[in-house]
Amino acid sequence: MEGEFRYRGRVITAAELEFIRRLIAGHPGASRRQLSLRLCEAWQWKQANGAPCDMVCRGLLLGLQRAGQIELSPVHHVHRNPPTRHEAGRWKADRVELDTTPLAVPLSALRPLEFRQVRRTVEERLFNRLLEQYHPLRYVQPVGEHLKYLVYAAGRPLACLAWSSAPRHLGARDRFIGWSVEARRRNLRFLAYNPRYLILPWVRVPHLASHVLGQMA
Repeated sequence: MEGEFRYRGRVITAAELEFIRRLIAGHPGASRRQLSLRLCEAWQWKQANGAPCDMVCRGLLLGLQRAGQIELSPVHHVHRNPPTRHEAGRWKADRVELDTTPLAVPLSALRPLEFRQVRRTVEERLFNRLLEQYHPLRYVQPVGEHLKYLVYAAGRPLACLAWSSAPRHLGARDRFIGWSVEARRRNLRFLAYNPRYLILPWVRVPHLASHVLGQMA
């Protein structure tokens, strides 16, 4: 391999690159996801919870292809978000019709709150639309590993929270923590980012925002 290929701080050796090439050649009909899962299994590339590092591994394969080191099969299936459509470079969602009657009650009147992880469920559609319609930054498809939560009280949605994996490099964060390169490599997986947090505009409940964050933790 000419030069050195690095991905997320890991150097891909010539032997590892040859292994990937043999893996691709040995499974000509496999999708990119299937190849990624096979590579994760072969390298024991797993997250802390035991799940394969599928998205990270697929990023590696794509990076190697862009560098001209491997040749992947064409994309077998393009995942599209069914409740949204892309228009002029932005996600545009249909408007949501909800009960927007002002909700101004003590927090004690709403507890216990219900937290629903809605990614890859029928309620993901509602989550995306609420952010697109009511969040000042609108809805953007999260990158990497992520979760989406809706918070309910008595069956009525109150809030949306998106969580995602942490960026590998973030100067202000890294300086604040004061960790070394090695410490960051070891501990980055313990960080979760909250790129979107929305309390619906008709909800006026004192201390709700901090209570929701505390319950999420």
